Amino acid sequence: QVQLVESGGGLVQTGGSLRLSCAASGSIFRFADMGWYRQAPGKQRELVATITRGSYTNYADSVKGRFTISRDNAKNTVYLQMNSLTPEDSAVYYCNAYVLSTLNNYWGQGTQVTVSS
Repeated sequence: QVQLVESGGGLVQTGGSLRLSCAASGSIFRFADMGWYRQAPGKQRELVATITRGSYTNYADSVKGRFTISRDNAKNTVYLQMNSLTPEDSAVYYCNAYVLSTLNNYWGQGTQVTVSS
């Protein structure tokens, strides 16, 4: 059973920073493309950033230049460094792991990020 456990969310003021972490159990991490998604109240879940097994990255336009996704395969952990936060970034942030070879998709339980104005 694969588990993804997010941490690092919280309350921060506009302009502040947070670093989210997602630790993956099991042996799938090095085979998985990892991503961060977010969902604000009343809105659909949206992609924030992804990082492939080869560490190629992709970002939503709304976070480019402010957020950085990275991974540490030795620690089975993916990170999301979030800078220059605005209230529009407030949402529940979810970690995702996608394993192409098995077409399996895994989600974490989410971590709340709240940015006050």
